[in-house]
Amino acid sequence: MTATLTTVPTTRQAEQATKSQPVWKQGLVAGLAASVATTAVVVVARAADVPVDAAGESIPILGFAQMTLLCTAIGILLARVIGRRAARPRALFTKVTVALTALSFVPNITLDADTATKVTLILTHLVAAAIVIPALAGRLPERRAS
Repeated sequence: MTATLTTVPTTRQAEQATKSQPVWKQGLVAGLAASVATTAVVVVARAADVPVDAAGESIPILGFAQMTLLCTAIGILLARVIGRRAARPRALFTKVTVALTALSFVPNITLDADTATKVTLILTHLVAAAIVIPALAGRLPERRAS
């Protein structure tokens, strides 16, 4: 009988493998996960009779996935630019994207809709940001090599 030795990667090895991926691949995976998650938030909200609409018009369910992917693409571009130019890319990227996420709430807050709709829309932004920002930030170095 022959024994097979299987090695389990350590956290550090898994982290190294993740960092070796290009930022766009990491972003694509995170964006797809975030798209599914934001769509799920809206499906659950609609099942709970929350009218997820803007100006009296129902927002198409696929619109949430599309906008999440679009914003992820913008995040990937930001990560690439900040990663190349900032002295502390990870910290700057995190600060910029958290600020942009907060700014993205403004249209939802000022929307002529009920509170449940506004909360649902803001929740979709938070869910997407909670998935995409750490995925991209984790791909950036703490400090850029001089």
